[in-house]
Amino acid sequence: MRRVFSFLLGTASGALVGATLAILLTPASGADLRSELRHRVTKFLGELEEAAQQRRAELERQLEAMRHPGAEIPLEDR
Repeated sequence: MRRVFSFLLGTASGALVGATLAILLTPASGADLRSELRHRVTKFLGELEEAAQQRRAELERQLEAMRHPGAEIPLEDR
């Protein structure tokens, strides 16, 4: 019985401390959080698009080098 009571007391106090910390450490309101998330997603998608364009250009250069084997391949593509 004592072990069960200790366990329940520990669980309740942990939940109370966790909930208190979550409330105190919440960085912003819901609207601010959504706005920040929207900004980060937009930035990430822009970076993803840029990386895809760079990779496509690299692959197109490699394809062109394969189509014309006698042509000189730039050093950055080797």
